[in-house]
Amino acid sequence: MAGRLLGVQDVAPGLWIWRIYHPFWHPGDDWEPVVTTTVVESEGEVALLDPLAPDDDARDVWKRLDEKPPTMVVILKPDHVRDVDVFVRRYGIPAYGPGLFWKNDLPDSDLEMITPGMELPGNMLVLSDGRWGQETPLYIPGVETIVFADAMTERRGRLRVWSTPWNEEPPLRELDALKKLPFSRVVISHGSPVHDRAAYAAALQTPPWTSPELRAWARGLERYRALFDLGPWDIDEDD
Repeated sequence: MAGRLLGVQDVAPGLWIWRIYHPFWHPGDDWEPVVTTTVVESEGEVALLDPLAPDDDARDVWKRLDEKPPTMVVILKPDHVRDVDVFVRRYGIPAYGPGLFWKNDLPDSDLEMITPGMELPGNMLVLSDGRWGQETPLYIPGVETIVFADAMTERRGRLRVWSTPWNEEPPLRELDALKKLPFSRVVISHGSPVHDRAAYAAALQTPPWTSPELRAWARGLERYRALFDLGPWDIDEDD
């Protein structure tokens, strides 16, 4: 899946990212073409989170990884399996992730299943985003950071919750509960990648982000929402 590198960014001591143009993005997709891979050092571990491999010309990334090799890979969401096999084979490291994957996107590597509440090597805590465990954000206390897959996104310069139109309440409740953790930043996969705690709090006070495609799909959920007395779907008309 090697993609063209957009750039490398040092976020904090022990925390850096690279951004790549996703090779399978198509015009009309409701996610951004540039995606983020996070690298974090924590208590002797070097973890790759949702990694997407750059092409061979991205020497800045490969040289940096080879000089301080990763010790583990963590996949935060089933459709973010991406290039886990590339890094497991190259560095001979274990991988962690969901227990289920899409049938056309199965990793060859054996992944140890993670669930909310688990503590991974390096004192990294697996979280819940309130959507049935399909995404497990990761909290790294040593760098005061939460890394998300798709629960959050950035649109028009603002951090946003990614909409869950069948029922927004559980995800919003779980995401609000994460404010109890002493984090100073969040890192996301799609959109501008790094945001502070204030931006996170503001996102929870804004209607979750929707796209025209998501709104069209969600029209079929009106009966479901009525049966459970969920009320009208809260959308931002500026989206």
